[in-house]
Amino acid sequence: MDMKQIIVTHKNADFDALASLVAATLIYADSVPILPKQVNPNVKAFLSIHKDLFNFASPPIKREEKISRLIVVDTNYWDRLEDYQILKNMKNMEILVWDHHPGEGDIHASWKCHETVGATISLLVRHLKREAIDITPIQATLFLLGLYEDTGNLSFESCKPDDAYAAAYLLEKGADLNVVNKMLRPAYGEKQRNVLFKLLDSIQRTKLNGHVIGIGEIQVEGHIDGLALVVRMLLDIVNVDAVFGIFSTKKRTMVIGRSQADTLDVGRLMRRLGGGGHPGAGSALLKSVEPQSVVELIKQLIKGNHQTSVQISDLMSFPVVTVSSDTPMDEVARKLRNTGCSGLPVLQDDRLVGMISRRDFSKLKKKSQLSAPVKAYMSTKVVGIEPGRSPLHAARLMIRHDIGRLPVVEAGRIIGIVTRSDTMRYYYDLLPE
Repeated sequence: MDMKQIIVTHKNADFDALASLVAATLIYADSVPILPKQVNPNVKAFLSIHKDLFNFASPPIKREEKISRLIVVDTNYWDRLEDYQILKNMKNMEILVWDHHPGEGDIHASWKCHETVGATISLLVRHLKREAIDITPIQATLFLLGLYEDTGNLSFESCKPDDAYAAAYLLEKGADLNVVNKMLRPAYGEKQRNVLFKLLDSIQRTKLNGHVIGIGEIQVEGHIDGLALVVRMLLDIVNVDAVFGIFSTKKRTMVIGRSQADTLDVGRLMRRLGGGGHPGAGSALLKSVEPQSVVELIKQLIKGNHQTSVQISDLMSFPVVTVSSDTPMDEVARKLRNTGCSGLPVLQDDRLVGMISRRDFSKLKKKSQLSAPVKAYMSTKVVGIEPGRSPLHAARLMIRHDIGRLPVVEAGRIIGIVTRSDTMRYYYDLLPE
């Protein structure tokens, strides 16, 4: 077998990985796709029926084999690959990467197609369409399986227009939705129900960086399908921002995370544990690690990793324009006009005592009242926020109290301010580059 040009993907391959392997063979002639030993259960079921239709090779690669080109799909990290570490230092080997996961990774490729869309297969399908490379209905069905699984049928927040365009093209090419629906229907039976009940009994709820986190840890015996589905159901039942299911055996510990808070990137957190995933979903497999240590590690990562959890301190403006409590109202009006602010914090002895906004001037009925101090008209019911809280928490406070700005307070002193515009720019990805 000519192994000069090979295509590889990550261990525990899902449908996106499998689809990307096959799609890459259409782009790179004479390449050999290598199927990892470990694949997800639903992928295994698909292959049991369709394997003869695809020309997969099996690992491992021998050290003496000469590889001129390595094509990596659906990952950008060496430790996510299976039995390919010998290739890491191979000389005179060209490396190409197709990936959609956030983060640069440690595979230093000579060429990359790396965009944060919903699924890697969307990038490959876009190329196939552009180059007018034909695909069969069976290939289109597999590609749609990968696309739908990674995007939740185009419903996940990670989904982008390219994913929808790819799905439409695959349907044009004869993708069979009946097969897609059957293969993506998760298994849920007595085993999964028992696991869910045990997780509910063990769940610990805690507040970390403005997020409510649920962590459940149980021991399991043997292989149980559908654990990702169980964790997804757990998230819906306990109504928290994110949940982590920790499943331990005598030799290893599996961690599966799911998040519905766009300010907490579970995939990035799982990569810190040696796994991977997406902002809303991720997993990691750890060997010879005590489950309680994993619980504490997850907590510490959420508390301390600013890349995993965006905080108000990342969005706030500073230094803050303020007025003292004795400032006359006419001077406050001038400062509002000159700064363009719609409201200002009021300080007394460097302590936050109130807020004054443009609409507070409606309280003035006489021109003589403009000489009165701001403390006579300011709002003393100040709603502040700590620097470690999340943008989601800030948005909730603004909606609940019908206010447009929040002073950021630490140890009783104002250190910044966050406005409704700041949170909206964050949520709609309008922050300046």
